[in-house]
Amino acid sequence: MSVSLTFPDGSVRAFEAGTTGLAVAESISKSLAKKAVAIALDGQLLDLSDPVTDGKIEIVTRTDPRALELIRHDAAHVMAEAVQSLWPGTQVTIGPVIENGFYYDFKRVNKETGEDWPFTPDDLPKIEKKMKEIIQRNDPFTKEVWSRDEARKVFGDMGETYKVELVDAIPEGDDVKIYRQGKWFDLCRGPHMASTGQIGTAFKLMKVAGAYWRGDSNNPMLTRIYATAWATQEELDQYLHVLAEAEKRDHRKLGREMDLFHFQEEGPGVVFWHGKGWRMFQTLTAYMRRRLAGTYEEVNAPQVLDASLWETSGHWGWYQENMFAVKSAYAFTHPDDKEADNRVFALKPMNCPGHVQIFKHGLKSYRELPIRLAEFGTVHRYEASGALHGLMRVRGFTQDDAHVFCTDEQMAAECLRINDLILSVYEDFGFKEVVVKLSTRPEKRVGTDALWDRAESVMMDVLKTIEAQSGGRIKTGILPGEGAFYGPKFEYTLKDAIGREWQCGTTQVDFNLPERFGAFYIDQNSEKTQPVMIHRAICGSMERFLGILIENFAGHMPLWIAPTQVVVATITSDADDYGREVAEALRDAGMVVETDFRNEKINYKIREHSVTKVPVIVVCGRQEAENRSVNIRRLGSQAQTSMSLDEAIASLALEATPPDVLRRQEAKKAKTAA
Repeated sequence: MSVSLTFPDGSVRAFEAGTTGLAVAESISKSLAKKAVAIALDGQLLDLSDPVTDGKIEIVTRTDPRALELIRHDAAHVMAEAVQSLWPGTQVTIGPVIENGFYYDFKRVNKETGEDWPFTPDDLPKIEKKMKEIIQRNDPFTKEVWSRDEARKVFGDMGETYKVELVDAIPEGDDVKIYRQGKWFDLCRGPHMASTGQIGTAFKLMKVAGAYWRGDSNNPMLTRIYATAWATQEELDQYLHVLAEAEKRDHRKLGREMDLFHFQEEGPGVVFWHGKGWRMFQTLTAYMRRRLAGTYEEVNAPQVLDASLWETSGHWGWYQENMFAVKSAYAFTHPDDKEADNRVFALKPMNCPGHVQIFKHGLKSYRELPIRLAEFGTVHRYEASGALHGLMRVRGFTQDDAHVFCTDEQMAAECLRINDLILSVYEDFGFKEVVVKLSTRPEKRVGTDALWDRAESVMMDVLKTIEAQSGGRIKTGILPGEGAFYGPKFEYTLKDAIGREWQCGTTQVDFNLPERFGAFYIDQNSEKTQPVMIHRAICGSMERFLGILIENFAGHMPLWIAPTQVVVATITSDADDYGREVAEALRDAGMVVETDFRNEKINYKIREHSVTKVPVIVVCGRQEAENRSVNIRRLGSQAQTSMSLDEAIASLALEATPPDVLRRQEAKKAKTAA
């Protein structure tokens, strides 16, 4: 018997049954076999030692992106061996690969006291050193298949009670696989690379944390060691650099330093905006309002609606666990009062059902379409306490939400119009690297296949147009099966200053809500026709977008959105009157200005305002007062620029002008000149 393998170049070769992946690699070239770490058979990664079967084969080398998961998986095994070598008797539990690395959970007990003995950060360097020794040994990974009884006995005799529990959890009929590296072995599904030496040394143990066994707080607490691993030292260094930068840019830290907002236990997941932070929020909102002017009608739907509306929309069934339900306090305190309103209401988790109600109010003609409704609507969604993360993950936030009601024929043009607006907004904030991906139909969905076919076809054409119009600057892609249950969608992901990706904007076609609520317009044949409903968000969550901006700019906000744009600081008290004149002139030019006339040295003042990330400090002394000039210091720079007061006001006012206003002014000048 033989097996037939198809190679990436399309060639087909026959091999004897039982031939391993390594033997296939050797049949191509010895050098390829030395570089190989695994094979991919019909896309599934397998050990080099596994026998091949009919299918499409690829030889995976260490430089292949798919090998990164194997590097991390193997490193987890090596970490577990290192821990048990250093502290015999420690139980190993599970050690999966995660984004950017891996972790392993351990149970270590002090033999003298019998008490738990968690690992600490001080233990990590010892473990790393032992891991490098194991990697240097270059032990081969070998796979064995044991019977369930044998595995239970061996791990039971070793005192590995958690491993026994894992063996019992393996479904009947599945193999119980054991992987060895030298004398050490572990229960594992695999696959693994050929040997520990192929892991390399581009890894680092990052932190320790507590973790309940199987994530259940009723189970024992374990110690989790997190680590990262990469194919090269350069990749590891870059990752650690990004982490260090991210820590410096953490919006929660900068929010405290800049006095923008805070959180507290009495309001979990909701933002307490301070004056400066709220000023930024309002500046962002005002910018977005200007961008929508003339094309969208801003509306406002109720914050609290009867649960029956959410039942009709489908959210009560699809999304109920993420919603906040409320009753009147009177209904709770007077349960026997038959006159009390005992209805259940819900805080809105999204604006769309309310916008459908507004669309439905009054008869609509096809001549009125498209109708574009926008709302800066505050919504509330339940998030687990452990998932809350500053402005990035909250329970109450504001969406720059909009819904377009249009005909089927208008769908493509509306999606392109939305795309142009989204990309233009991102560019105004300096985000030029954007990826647009089309998420297609999920397994569980509403609507007929014909509706999905039509919507996906239109959006695929739009996606091609987006890429073509950008000249390749905007990258595009497909996310199969990732669409919403009610329709396909575009997802807009932008890249920040340190290379992190943030998914923000969306454009979603909806078959569900117009049908459920019976929304219609009168078409040219005087018949009732269901409109296409397009959901659109640009920032997504205004709070989250501000968090992204703060981190992207590391608090060094562009002058037009900075909460305090200028501080006027005097060197001596006899310049205070001139300083007041300068501050007033800057305010008259439309800027947000603070003054600092304290009896402190100017360098102290500059340092203090630099901590709060004030972008411009205008310094006034006796000489500046005499010359009617100012000395300008920029955040993050030691340089000083001296200029006349009038020149400084004109320059700073221009810089503080929002980009959309600046474009409008320039267009007006060009029109006047023409």
